[in-house]
Amino acid sequence: MIKDIIFQIEYTFSQIKFNRKRELNRKLKESFGKLKDDSFDFDSIEKYFRKKDNSKVYQVLSDKTCNDLDFDDLFMFLDRTHSKIGQQYLYNHLRTIEINEKKTRLNEEIITAFLKNYELRISVQKELEKLKHKDVYYISSLFQDEHLNPPKWFFVIKLLSFASLVSLVLVFFNPIFFIVLLGVFCVNFVLHYWNKNNLVQYVGSIPQLLRLNNVASHLFTNPLLKKINPDLSKSIKLINEVKSRMSFFSLEAKLQGEFEIIVWFVFEIFKTMFLLEPLLLFGVLKRLNTKREEIESVFKFVGHIDMLVSVASLRKGLETFCLPIINDENKIIAKDISHPLIFKCTTNNIEITEKSILLTGSNMSGKTSFIRAIGLNVITGLTINTCFAKSMTFPLLKVFSAIRISDDLMNNKSYYFEEVLTIKEMLKESENGNKNLFLLDEIFKGTNTVERISAGKSILSALAKHNNKILVSTHDIELTDMLLNEYELYHFSETVNEDNIGFDYKLKEGKLKNRNAIRILEINDYPKEVVKEAVKIAKKIDETYLVKNVTGSNLYM
Repeated sequence: MIKDIIFQIEYTFSQIKFNRKRELNRKLKESFGKLKDDSFDFDSIEKYFRKKDNSKVYQVLSDKTCNDLDFDDLFMFLDRTHSKIGQQYLYNHLRTIEINEKKTRLNEEIITAFLKNYELRISVQKELEKLKHKDVYYISSLFQDEHLNPPKWFFVIKLLSFASLVSLVLVFFNPIFFIVLLGVFCVNFVLHYWNKNNLVQYVGSIPQLLRLNNVASHLFTNPLLKKINPDLSKSIKLINEVKSRMSFFSLEAKLQGEFEIIVWFVFEIFKTMFLLEPLLLFGVLKRLNTKREEIESVFKFVGHIDMLVSVASLRKGLETFCLPIINDENKIIAKDISHPLIFKCTTNNIEITEKSILLTGSNMSGKTSFIRAIGLNVITGLTINTCFAKSMTFPLLKVFSAIRISDDLMNNKSYYFEEVLTIKEMLKESENGNKNLFLLDEIFKGTNTVERISAGKSILSALAKHNNKILVSTHDIELTDMLLNEYELYHFSETVNEDNIGFDYKLKEGKLKNRNAIRILEINDYPKEVVKEAVKIAKKIDETYLVKNVTGSNLYM
């Protein structure tokens, strides 16, 4: 009878385990190639990037450029990782441009394996799923942050712990020592809960480090993944040297959420009596402080694998993508390029060779989206070797932008002054000897027409020198005539019917010839006298401009 009951219990648990495993397999299979259905804690995701020393990489994308290009939205689209470590690693990877051809070839080999080998991918994803708890975000603090140092009077804790042990033993020989034990316990109680503020900083990260090390050990057994860091076994082994001490914190975490309150209470009395928490905490931190490089190596190994799973999933879900050709020719050539964040985006072709690109067109016609599309594709091409186009060729570029400028009221800076500072940095970077890509939208639109055109012309001419490529949009048709020698002219246009406006979002050669702003006022039922006067003034300005050009005088000296 008892054997039957035990068998039934074991069978039930095995069925539950089997069903969970089957459900996880189904979930992983169905989610591959699809967007994440998850929330994004960017404060935690950025934590690793913000504290990492990226001084040796080719470029770190600035917050300004990321804001201009809607980087957070891009990250949410690209991120198909399974672990919090993978998220942090992918974010850092997308913000830092660094070319390593050998690593890129290995990445492509692993991505191809994930796409072709279903069993390999699922087994890797299952391991990564073990690191999806929010506490995993704090692992990076174990090798990036300063650890707590024990107080100068820490020796007192050791003495009190020893006193508790001696008193407990002596109680069995003389009951009077129970009073001594009780007195020591009262002092230890105070110190035990003093240490809780210290413990709370690590009660999440240290148990997750144990889990990370176990996941890394499993992944490292795969010969293909082993190529990412062949020497990782040394780091895993060194971290395991502290495993027994760190296991205490894992037990602490489990007791808080899974065990009965009575068990927790008994364990808490035991820890208080011998001051186990402060002794183990500062002991573990001292050991971990000497293993920062090893922890980061394991962190990067697992994060890199998760990033490659994410790229494989991204490519699986795309209708069109390509691996970029990155060479030394100072040309940007794209066929059927699209903006990754625009659903069913209209594609365009572009060749930026000797000259840079000056775009004209009305609002909402697609100018700024096209500029962003070029910038985003260059970034994803240089970081995850993936472009949203049929083909794309470009050199190793540094990317800078001045698209989304706003007033900085806290620092008493106007829109124009903010733009002045941003473009000043671009002028400085334009002479750094590198190949640069500058993205600008309606330069100096915060000032008057004459000075805007004059300053815009001189700055765009200066930026176009050396090895730089510029994509800039403008509403100032006058600039198209002034910059013919340095910029190829392209435009986006719209069609205005009697009662609506239509956009095809197709890039066209030459400058915009037709202007529809006043016509749009008319179809939106502006007063007839307002429209009539606007047309009259526009004609007068056009005639004046034509005369000035014919006679050779310069309106913008």
